[in-house]
Amino acid sequence: MTSFILASGSPRRRELLGQLGLSFEVEAAELDESVHPAELPKAYVERLAREKAMAVHARRPGSIVLAADTSVVVDDVILGKPGADAREGAAMLRSLSGRTHQVMTGVAVAAAQVHSVVITSDVIFRALSEAEIAWYVATGEGADKAGGYGLQGKAAAFISAVVGSSTSIIGLPLAESLELLRDAGVRLPWEPA
Repeated sequence: MTSFILASGSPRRRELLGQLGLSFEVEAAELDESVHPAELPKAYVERLAREKAMAVHARRPGSIVLAADTSVVVDDVILGKPGADAREGAAMLRSLSGRTHQVMTGVAVAAAQVHSVVITSDVIFRALSEAEIAWYVATGEGADKAGGYGLQGKAAAFISAVVGSSTSIIGLPLAESLELLRDAGVRLPWEPA
């Protein structure tokens, strides 16, 4: 049987796939994630997803590799991960407060060929107070997440609506990912053996 590899160190992506009962290995792709000059957000997430999938596939020929990249975008600006920088995390939340922004996730599957798709969802934040922003940043929850927040955690209290794929916002649009995997030859849990 062809091995199926998730080319990501993201625990959220592992959880999303794992909850379906899929059997897979995890092998993160290490590469430069810098935005190229004049690169648009949609092109950026698709390029990174494809590069991650191809990098792991090159190390593991004959495998089927799923990779993804997620960016939070406001005013066509990609918001990265704030890390331990509390000021940057607070600035990101201020830029999202009371507004609609986009979350774009590029997904790629590398097998005999590479196929990819980008899913864009809208997230509407209610207006946040400085106390709420300070509290959330202090939790540390958003430090390792694009845009400085996580939909599936405490920041859910800030989100008044989501239009699109909630799993894409978490980091892996399941419906589209499963379609790409099925097309590449991965047997899905509900399909006969």
